[in-house]
Amino acid sequence: MSTNPHTLLGAYVLGGLEPADLALFEAHLQGCTGCRKELAVLEKVPALLDALPVPDAVALTDAPGSETADPGVPVRLFDELARRRRTSRRRWAALAGAVAAACLAVGLAVGPLLARPPQPDATYSVVSGGGLQVNIDMARKTWGTELAVSGSSLPADGTLSLWVRDRAGGEDRACAWTATPSGKVKVTGATPIQLGSISSVELRDGAQHAVAVITVP
Repeated sequence: MSTNPHTLLGAYVLGGLEPADLALFEAHLQGCTGCRKELAVLEKVPALLDALPVPDAVALTDAPGSETADPGVPVRLFDELARRRRTSRRRWAALAGAVAAACLAVGLAVGPLLARPPQPDATYSVVSGGGLQVNIDMARKTWGTELAVSGSSLPADGTLSLWVRDRAGGEDRACAWTATPSGKVKVTGATPIQLGSISSVELRDGAQHAVAVITVP
C-alpha cells in the first residue's frame, strides 16, 4: 500500500488502484482540497489521452506553457497512462505468442498430412514380353478421370499414346508423348470418361498398334 495518498491520484483517475489503495485515497480525498481540485481538472483527461500514442501524451507535459496553462495536470498521470499501456502491450504480446505457438503446433501436426500426395482411386499395372511394364493410377474428378502413367522398357522411338475405352465402346486419347531413349516415362493424362465407365486402357505406338492393354473390371 502506498504511504503517500497524493501519489495515487493518477492511478485513481485511470481506475487502476487496488482495493486497499482505493479505500485509502478516497478517505484522503474527503479532507484534501488540493486533490479534489486536481481530480475535477483531470476527470476528462484519460479519455482524451487514450486516443493519443503514449509518446505524444507524455510530450504534452514538456510543451511550452504547459505548466502555466494548467498547473493541475501532474506528470504522474502521464506516467501512469504509459505504465498501463506498457502492461497492456505485454499482455497482448504474450497472448499473440501463445496463439502463434498453438498455430505452430497445429501446423507441425497437420503439415505431414497436407504434404502427402493424394491417393489414387484405382491402380493398375501390366507386364508384357521384353520386360515392358506400365503402371496407371486413376483419380476421380468432377470432369472425368485423371491418369498418372509410369512405365519402363517401353519402345524407345516414335510417338506413344494412351487411349481410354468406355463400356459403351467409345474411346478417348488421354495423352501422348515422344518415346524416350531410356524407355522410361512418367506422364499425366486426362479423359472426360468417368472412372466407373472405363473398361480398358491401351498403350499404343506410333502405328496405333497396342503395346500394352489394361482391362478394368
